[in-house]
Amino acid sequence: MDYFFDPTRFPSFLVPFVTLSYSVDPPLNPDSFPDSSYYDIGYRDVCLIVTLIAIMAVLRDAARIFVLEPFAHWKLTRDWRRRQALKSGSSTPDSKPRPNNTVGCDANSKVNEPVAINSSAEKLVAVRPPENSPSARRIRHSVTRFAEQGWQVIYYTTQWSLGMYIHYYLPSNLWARYPHVPLAGIVKFYYLMQISLYVHAVLLLNAEARRKDHWQMMAHHVVTISLIVGSYYYGFTRVGCLIMVLMDWCDIFFPVAKMLRYLSYQIACDVTFVWWMLSWFVTRHVLFCKVIASAYWGVTTQLEFGQFERGYWLTKEVHTTLVVLLVILEIIQSIWSYLIFGVAYRVLKGEGAEDSRSDDEGEDEQVRKDR
Repeated sequence: MDYFFDPTRFPSFLVPFVTLSYSVDPPLNPDSFPDSSYYDIGYRDVCLIVTLIAIMAVLRDAARIFVLEPFAHWKLTRDWRRRQALKSGSSTPDSKPRPNNTVGCDANSKVNEPVAINSSAEKLVAVRPPENSPSARRIRHSVTRFAEQGWQVIYYTTQWSLGMYIHYYLPSNLWARYPHVPLAGIVKFYYLMQISLYVHAVLLLNAEARRKDHWQMMAHHVVTISLIVGSYYYGFTRVGCLIMVLMDWCDIFFPVAKMLRYLSYQIACDVTFVWWMLSWFVTRHVLFCKVIASAYWGVTTQLEFGQFERGYWLTKEVHTTLVVLLVILEIIQSIWSYLIFGVAYRVLKGEGAEDSRSDDEGEDEQVRKDR
């Protein structure tokens, strides 16, 4: 039995697309996951990555279409009806109109929007705002953005939980018994999932409307993919798992804050944003810089450069390249931190947390005019 799938259930040409490849005998004295199946690495791993990208795309659309968008549309439309009821002087959306009452507009609208009367019940408040009204455009925009961020929360929560579980059972010494091969099945699957995530993110980044931080995000994804693949190939999977856990932690709370903002929970958004900002500083700067220092000094003091198992080489050039990529990643994060502190400053001024990095350029032009 394969660690995740039974390969005998599939035709031979499909097996690399649905199972972990390169099964090997487990080490004699494994220092982690002693009951796991173990695997080597190779080019057939790309087949499973392709499958994982496809599954990720399907799950993303399913979550967006059947769960996230319907919920956000229901919530925002209900709030709109309540605002219309209050403007009409009704205590509930089902109250009947008062004589000669002039229907108001959405609290955030710049123009009055007529509210349709339900003739059968002679109710004042419409089921939804008129199709091309400013309120309808804002609701559509918020629904789309809410669903996009909701998928990120689902994915990063799942990946962080899996990564934390793996890191908990790995030895604390990141460099002991290097190279860390073969890999336990769960570690290999975790790595391939992370590669799939960032490849999928690059595809989405180029498929969707470009935003203000497009090139920063592209550089971040390319560097991250290079680091994950490099650590996978050269056997630095323990430090790789630690870095991915640190990165995924913050990526849970930032989209949560944006989701709250799209639902107009501004206070909860600001609180979540502050928590995320503190988490960002600790994980992306303090702890990540400690990992960079360990990657530099730990390798040079605990390991020897030369040829290891499977003909792979740990040379000074390879080591330098990996450390430089980590430093580049920290520089990109420092640029984002500059933007984050700008948002924090606006929060302290009472202006509320706004996503200054990415929303505006992905926003419908008419929605911006309606504000």
